[in-house]
Amino acid sequence: MSETRPDTLDPLIDAEENLAPAPPVAAARRTLRAHPALVMTGIVLASLNMRAALAGVSPLIGEIGDHFHLAAAASSLVTTIPLVFMGLGSIIAPKLARRWGTETVLCGALLLLCGGILLRIAPPVVALFVGCALVGTAIALLNVLMPGLVKRDFPDRAASMTALYSTTLILGATGSAALSVPLEKALGGWQGSLASWALLAAVAAVVWVPQAVIARRGTRHGQAAAAPVQAEQSGPKLTRSPLAWQVTLMMGTQSLIAYVCIAWMPTVFTDHGMSKSQAGMVYAFYTLVQMAGSFVVPMVAGRMRDQRVLGAGVVVLMAAGVTGLLTAPVEGAWVWATLMGVAQGGLLGLALTLMVLRTRDAHTASRLSGMAQTWGYLLASVGPFAIGAVHQATDSWTLPVALLLVACAALLLLAMGAGRDRKI
Repeated sequence: MSETRPDTLDPLIDAEENLAPAPPVAAARRTLRAHPALVMTGIVLASLNMRAALAGVSPLIGEIGDHFHLAAAASSLVTTIPLVFMGLGSIIAPKLARRWGTETVLCGALLLLCGGILLRIAPPVVALFVGCALVGTAIALLNVLMPGLVKRDFPDRAASMTALYSTTLILGATGSAALSVPLEKALGGWQGSLASWALLAAVAAVVWVPQAVIARRGTRHGQAAAAPVQAEQSGPKLTRSPLAWQVTLMMGTQSLIAYVCIAWMPTVFTDHGMSKSQAGMVYAFYTLVQMAGSFVVPMVAGRMRDQRVLGAGVVVLMAAGVTGLLTAPVEGAWVWATLMGVAQGGLLGLALTLMVLRTRDAHTASRLSGMAQTWGYLLASVGPFAIGAVHQATDSWTLPVALLLVACAALLLLAMGAGRDRKI
């Protein structure tokens, strides 16, 4: 089993990890660490924003499509576009952090998120899609930089702080999904519901402003914290490794299922006769129970040399929930949401854990997680659009939901490959 520490589950290696901090930078970091409550508050508020702007769209996608006279396939772009830019944005995040500093980029990402959220409700339809792109880019920056920040500022509590922000992330998504319809009713339409999440991003940005200022004071002429002292370490060519691609495609396929559910699960329920409010609550419950799977499965996986049986079990759980959604979507909605939610959290946790267990050192694990995040989000972006197009073509949810069973079959094969006790 790999000797890599659990905190190497970071999506990408911290952009400043290989930088030797100059004395002024070290002093600035000590100043930040002297205010742990401020740093922790910033982490919690940023984490709440990492999915809320996406999850709040799902229960309202029908109203958004009707307002702009969009077909089902075009409506799915509201969730597809952010995914594409979450993949692309993860590439530029380390470069921005090296140039401007982690705290400054995080603060900027929250301001960008706020602007993107507000742009989505502007009158022209092009503003909706541009706003979605800005939201995806902002979330990508948060996704990439947050784990590195935790590892840098809380080195002795990296695992617990990672658990804190990942749990907060899920809570943000759950709250957004549960409140989107009530906010729509209270604020007079879907525009008010979506715009309300800009306030959460603005509050988080305000908390990060003093941290960005403190960190920038320790830099020279506003440049990056320090010059690189070593070139990127060499390592195996990941794109030539079948095992690396198995882990990457497993990450991408489970993300595809997750974002199809984000885009269309409430609509599946409402199209079968469920009220919007109840559909939103079932979807919120599905999001909430993901915490159980994301906590338990990695713990179990870390105690096993071979994770194939565990992977197969989680995939079967997901397939059972999808089958129920296909055959009796409303009658057993809470059961299917439970099965799919626990499985979805477990699949995400297992994919992240395999990035460590299948690699020999922390550097390769970080490179693999970067590869999996970039290609994984790009693969996942195909899902909502494709499912929307199939639904539009068939005017039914039977074939679109059945295609999720095909994705489950692919996941089973990938889990059998990635779960073997081998190293890259």
